[in-house]
Amino acid sequence: MKKTALFLWLALLEGWSPATATAQENPRTMDECMQYAVENSPGVKQAAYAYDTYKAEYTSSLTAFLPTLTANSSAQYNFGRAVDPETNTYANTTTFNNYYEGYTSLPLFRGGQLVNQWKLAKANRQAGLNDIQKARDDLALNTMEAFVNAAYYQGTVRYAAEKLEESNLALRKMKRQEELGLKGLSDVAQIEALVAGDEYLLTHQRNLFHTALLKLKEYMNYPFERALEVDTATVETGIRLHEGESVGEIFDRARESAPAALQAAWKVKASQLQYLKEKGRLFPSISLSANVYTSYFENLKSEATPVAFRNQFRNNRGENVAVSVSIPLFDGWVRQTDLRRARNNLRIARSQQTETLTQLHAAIEQAVADRNGFAAESIRMQKKLRADELACQVTLRKFEEGLTSPLDVQTSSNILVESRAGLLQKQLMYLLKCRQVDYYRGEPLIRPQELPAE
Repeated sequence: MKKTALFLWLALLEGWSPATATAQENPRTMDECMQYAVENSPGVKQAAYAYDTYKAEYTSSLTAFLPTLTANSSAQYNFGRAVDPETNTYANTTTFNNYYEGYTSLPLFRGGQLVNQWKLAKANRQAGLNDIQKARDDLALNTMEAFVNAAYYQGTVRYAAEKLEESNLALRKMKRQEELGLKGLSDVAQIEALVAGDEYLLTHQRNLFHTALLKLKEYMNYPFERALEVDTATVETGIRLHEGESVGEIFDRARESAPAALQAAWKVKASQLQYLKEKGRLFPSISLSANVYTSYFENLKSEATPVAFRNQFRNNRGENVAVSVSIPLFDGWVRQTDLRRARNNLRIARSQQTETLTQLHAAIEQAVADRNGFAAESIRMQKKLRADELACQVTLRKFEEGLTSPLDVQTSSNILVESRAGLLQKQLMYLLKCRQVDYYRGEPLIRPQELPAE
């Protein structure tokens, strides 16, 4: 009994492996793949780290309005000839000096540099949030496209496998008819050639599917050693024609919500504030400062008892308040060069914004045109598929009755497979373009999964 239990336990251990465990994972839908990608993306994490830096810079820009406070202390031994502070004469002696100071400074006027620096830090902080969203959306779009490719090739593998199964069934019938003397060896050879072609087609489609799946894993940052199965059951393939939709209205929404357009706008604003900041460096700066200081002195070679530290600390104390004005006159043309650089960067940012909006408008035009085109092609492809299915059935019936050749069967079967693959491609591309158009309208790319009603 113990030996039997041990044998079963070892058999279970041998049957279990990481590969078999991962193979039992649930298939992932398109939204789940996109969600996994953005949650595990190094690029999105890098954008989050950059945003954390922008937040620190914003806090620093706020504290720039506050006064600075500095405390200094020093201790010094003097050997040889030095000034005796008690007699104010030079003497060869050894002295000890201890100095304390508290200093504060408050900027009163910096030509608007502090205000513009605060506005710039605030703009960068908002731009950092937008950069995170842009990184998420770009990755989600790439993942969605990779998912569609993987789903397409998964479908072509299924169609190729079905075609191969039908060809094998026809080959078995042909061999049986050849045994009965109803068909010749040439007929069997033609069907065998058909089976060989279908086997090659299936192998080729599997290779394409493997390549597409690797690309999907790359965008998802998914472990390559783990199995990944795409779920095409939840892919919506309902086709409808879209009429009376204005591209201009979609573009107006995208201009206010698309991260690419917002990124260009934030860059223009940041360049404007940087230009104003550099311009403020040409103005005089005014600051208010105050300090409190005291000191302690002791002649180490004097026989007299030094004044107590507490008394010196109190008696040697001094205070002052000052207002300083700094006027930039000449610094080797550095300020003027920085100002010109900032002005040119502003011009570049405005030009890039115009270019970005033009590209965005063109992308929306193309996405709407592709969506409508794929919708129309899918509707017509559905009609063609029904006709090809009927034609293939008629051709097979004629072949069984000896009224047509195996070449006609192969041609009809190939046309049917191409129609199925074409319809699947048009449906998936229609879904992809619908998501893109909805994204330009301001809707999120990743949509939460609806839980089934209890």
